[in-house]
This record gives sequence, C-alpha cells and structure tokens, in this order.
Amino acid sequence: MSNVYGRLAKKLDEMPNGFPSTESGMELKILQKIFSPEDAELALKIRPIPETAAQIAERLGKPIDEMEVLLDAMVKKGQIGSARMHDQQVFVFFPFVFGIWEFQQPRLDKELAELMEEYGPSLLGTLGHYSPAVMRVVPVNIQIDAQHQVQPYEDLLLTLGKAKSFQIMDCICKKEKGLLGDPCKHPMEVCMAFANHEGAFDKYPLGRVISKEEAIEIVKKCDEEGLVHATFNVQNGQMFVCNCCSCCCGMLRGVKHYNAPNLMAKSNYFATINSETCAACGICANDRCPVEAIVEKDDGYEVQQDRCIGCGICVPPCSTDSITLVRKPEAVHETPPDHLMDWYFKRAESRGTKIVVD
Repeated sequence: MSNVYGRLAKKLDEMPNGFPSTESGMELKILQKIFSPEDAELALKIRPIPETAAQIAERLGKPIDEMEVLLDAMVKKGQIGSARMHDQQVFVFFPFVFGIWEFQQPRLDKELAELMEEYGPSLLGTLGHYSPAVMRVVPVNIQIDAQHQVQPYEDLLLTLGKAKSFQIMDCICKKEKGLLGDPCKHPMEVCMAFANHEGAFDKYPLGRVISKEEAIEIVKKCDEEGLVHATFNVQNGQMFVCNCCSCCCGMLRGVKHYNAPNLMAKSNYFATINSETCAACGICANDRCPVEAIVEKDDGYEVQQDRCIGCGICVPPCSTDSITLVRKPEAVHETPPDHLMDWYFKRAESRGTKIVVD
C-alpha cells in the first residue's frame, strides 16, 4: 500500500474534473481523512462506470458476499457512489467534485471543513480553468419572456417532471461555512438529486427521499429565497440541481474570487431593467444578484450584461415588474454537451488527459 494516497490522488486528477496537487500536500491530507489505506486501495480498483457487486467481485477475484460488505461500507463512508439502475444496484468511482466531497456531507466535521477551505482555491482553479464548464445556470422558468423558446435543458421543472426518484440533502457548502463559524441565513436543505429510475436512492440515501411534488415545491421556494439553480452542464442526463447562494456556494465563490470562469456556465439569458418603470428600490442589486451584475445609475439601476449569469433571481421581488429575462442572440448562445460522456471526453481533451476506466 506504499503511497496509496498519492496513487488515489493521481487517479482522481486523471478524471476530467481534476484533483490538483499542492506544495503542502493538502489534497493528500483530505484523502487520509476520508479513506483508510485499505479503503483507498480498494477505491483504486473501482471503475468510473457502473458495475454490479457481482461484476466487481468477478473482476477482482473476490467472493461476492465479501465484496458486497466492502462496497456497502465504502458507499456509507462516501468513498464511492451507488444507485439503482435497471433493477440492479450499481457502484461507481466518482470524481472528487462532484462526488466524493459531496458524499461527505453526513460525516463532515470542522477538521475536514478547514482542510477543504484551504484546498478550495487550488481545486476550484483547476475545475474552472478548463472547458466545457462543470455546471450550468438554469434560469427561473416563469421569468423568461414568453416570445422566446426555452430549450428542454433550460427548463428545470420540465427536467424534474421526467424524473422518477428524488432526494433532498443539506448543502455541504453551507455546512462547511457553518462549521467554520460563518452560518448561512438561507435554508440548508436545498441540494437535490434525481434519477429516471424508480427507487434510485432507497438503499443509500444521502438525505431524505422525497416525492416529485415536494421536489417541485422546494424549487419554487428556492426561487422565492433567491437561490441560483445550477445543474450539470449537459443537455441530457442531469442528475442533480444545486440551489446556490453566493455567500457559501464554492462554485459561485470561485467564479467571483478565483478567476475560474468555467466553474459555472451562464444561461443563454440576461436580465434587463426598464428604467422608465424602475422604482430604484435597490433590492435587485443589494439583496438578490449573486454576482454583483446590477449597478446603480442616476435614473435607477442597470444590468451589466457581461457579468450577468442569467439566473433570473432578481426578477421575482421587483414590485414594478421592471426586470425581464431576455434571450441572448443566437450567435452567442452556448450549447452544452449532449450528455455526460460527451462532456467527459470534451473536458478530458481540454485538460490533456484521457478517460481512464481502470
């Protein structure tokens, strides 16, 4: 098991998301906190593609009963991922973000929060330096100008309507900030996972398994709260939606502070303010905009289009209905990769890495 954490870090960094090394070895300290040497060794043998316990046991030459026990323990410790697909429980080696780090939410303590806060600039810089972007902003549906056609991947409620399994979890970014003495004023239980398979989260829930109706209601409440909807930067196969605040969200903080533009792709919309009806109350600029894209002018407020991420959360509290989401010209639209594997290959090409199965 010599240098097992170094080998595991290398495997994680070979994935398209990346897991950069640091002079301080902070990334290794994080892995040592999450994995025992034995767990790290087994994690090196789990593939980043879904496999059943029987398939893994056969590949590694282990008894299936023994393998099931080991895999069950690793999932519960947030070291690998698992879900039910096509009536089979499958296991997958996940990236560090999004994946292993988010799986630590039930086990997160102050020591790990401090380690991650120190590692954040290096990790987010790597995540946000390469294209295509990791996440994509999904605009608030009801605020889009009706004359424009909304693409399916831009319609969060449509995406949720097609899913069959849902779970809601506490936000690990908010939990981390709270452990570091800076609690968030926004709701904690806002991170949602969903799947197109029945019972996908029944065996290994990271939070509460909820109904489709509750999932949609939570999204609407997040709109009211002023949280930014963001999901995987793909057209098809989304599996989660983060409802992000600018005070805690690592992605939004990275966009603002770490020069990492490819953390979160903007939507294909931007907000605009009607200066003739604007009441100049300042709520949109001071209380809602997560990226400081709205500035005060002599006659009211104005949206800086180059900064606007097109989330639309500035619109609901406007008492004079002066703010509208407008679709960008087709020439500057950003179309996300078709599906996750398409994203993986494009991201790997951008980073100069290869998709490693073993």
